[in-house]
Amino acid sequence: MDLDEGMLDYFREIADVLVSRFDVSRAEAVARINASFEGMALDPYPDLMCHELPEYWAYGLYFEPRDGQLPYSGPCEDLSRWDVRPAPPAGSRVWTLEAQ
Repeated sequence: MDLDEGMLDYFREIADVLVSRFDVSRAEAVARINASFEGMALDPYPDLMCHELPEYWAYGLYFEPRDGQLPYSGPCEDLSRWDVRPAPPAGSRVWTLEAQ
């Protein structure tokens, strides 16, 4: 995606949440973001998606939606009932960072 610096920082914040909250590698966090948002045309910061916190998007990238709902409602939510989305297939083009 062609992103301005503000949107790039916003996506970095989403990756930070994936790494810190769900203990995935930075490479997997970036791959999840790339797989979900590749090919999208986004406006410069603040794009409309920025009305949601990065946590909202991170939870949606990590968990499978249920009945059209994303799991994020706050940091204290019981996440044990949510199914984790599989990571993008290893070796696919969305893996742009080396796994560590």
